[in-house]
Amino acid sequence: MNEITLFREEQRFRQWWIWLLILGVAAIQWWGFIQQIVFGQLWGNNPGPDWMMWLLWLFIGIGMPLFFIYLALIIEVTPQYVSLRFRPFARRIIPLAEIASVEMRTYQALREFGGFGVRGYSDNRAYNVSGRQGVQLVLRDGRRVLIGSQKAAELALAIDSTRRNVPRDEGP
Repeated sequence: MNEITLFREEQRFRQWWIWLLILGVAAIQWWGFIQQIVFGQLWGNNPGPDWMMWLLWLFIGIGMPLFFIYLALIIEVTPQYVSLRFRPFARRIIPLAEIASVEMRTYQALREFGGFGVRGYSDNRAYNVSGRQGVQLVLRDGRRVLIGSQKAAELALAIDSTRRNVPRDEGP
């Protein structure tokens, strides 16, 4: 399908403390791998077999950092919908006709939603990766969706101006 994209933003986890944690755990695994596999010295008080060190090194030492590099929140606005994709886990399509209001706002991810990622409940959901700025959508059925964005003003304008041009079916 050749869809026109009016707005697109791709966000990744760039907080220093998250990367310090990820790379710290990976570095410990690399150290254990090098000690046991390269130098032949058993690592730890209760060392595992070599095959386990290989497996842990692949999943934690290499896989975990690569996974966090791949992880992203991708926001797209088209003439028909808003697409929220938290790669590789979740995708949500919100038809513009379902959006009752759009508001740019400041939020606190930890206090309001319990952290970053896809958070909250079905009637009040947040898609965020970092920062404190976002766009609050209120849907016609009363549910709320907060979209964290580094370009919140542009996102709000793209959604609001586009949704005003979408015909709405008259409901009860």
